[in-house]
Amino acid sequence: MRKLASVFLMLLLLCLGAAGVLYWRYVHRPLVNEPQLAPETAAPSAEVSPRASIGNRNRSGSDARTGTGSEPELGAAGTVSALPALRSGESLEYDVNVATLNSTIATIQLNVREKRELAGKSVWHLQGLAHTGNPYRMVFELDDEFDSYSDVANLESVQYEMHLSERGQKVTSVQRMLPGGQAAPPGISAARVLPGTRDPLGMLHYLRSTNWSKTTAVRSPVYDGRKLYDVRAVLVGRGIAVKVATGSYATNKIEIHVYDNGAEMKDAHFVLYLANDAARTPVLMEAVLPFATARVELTKAK
Repeated sequence: MRKLASVFLMLLLLCLGAAGVLYWRYVHRPLVNEPQLAPETAAPSAEVSPRASIGNRNRSGSDARTGTGSEPELGAAGTVSALPALRSGESLEYDVNVATLNSTIATIQLNVREKRELAGKSVWHLQGLAHTGNPYRMVFELDDEFDSYSDVANLESVQYEMHLSERGQKVTSVQRMLPGGQAAPPGISAARVLPGTRDPLGMLHYLRSTNWSKTTAVRSPVYDGRKLYDVRAVLVGRGIAVKVATGSYATNKIEIHVYDNGAEMKDAHFVLYLANDAARTPVLMEAVLPFATARVELTKAK
């Protein structure tokens, strides 16, 4: 499987690549059939990001060590606000459309479930659901659930879960994000990650929590459940008019760049539009992929 396939969970949960899931998993090989890889020890180089195997509920303390550049995030101190974008019970629904098909191929739902305690920390329970729609379910049936437990203070990942159901095959992964040397709880796999690592859902909400009036770029390591990437988001426009099913919005336009082992992934281009409202709602996401252009549009918000 090409390296872009392993970043799909991240792109999907940034609402920027659901069309890519269909392409890379169906045309190449489905994730659920990919053999697990043995964990590797991180090399001394700051730019190395060894691949990590998917864990499961029955593995305990496995080392899924990953690494990437350890440079600090871009943007001045204080650019992240007191997380006004997060609200318990928020639910955002999106249609994924591909220009060449002129139809909705999938739906995505993003939920902010609740605050709770986990591993001695106060965390947000963030959730993402992805489903292919008819008639595309006949080609690729996908019903995936992703759960993030992210630190209330900074949205750094504490635990990340994937519950995948694709063409009748199911994979469950539960991984606790831990620094080196700290043992995983019984029955939970450990992903050994850099300080400040976020999972895909936490990263999306982190972009919402960023005060884009005071900064033009942020950066964070992001672990997609299999591998660590360096994600950089850059403000490229303010007050951009966007119209979707839920209304018209003035937005901040954010370009998202994904780096693997220090090299930017060139296979796709991603743009996120955040409304200039109190919630900084993601209203539109665009993904220009090698095979199609996808638009992920907000259809319902509550």
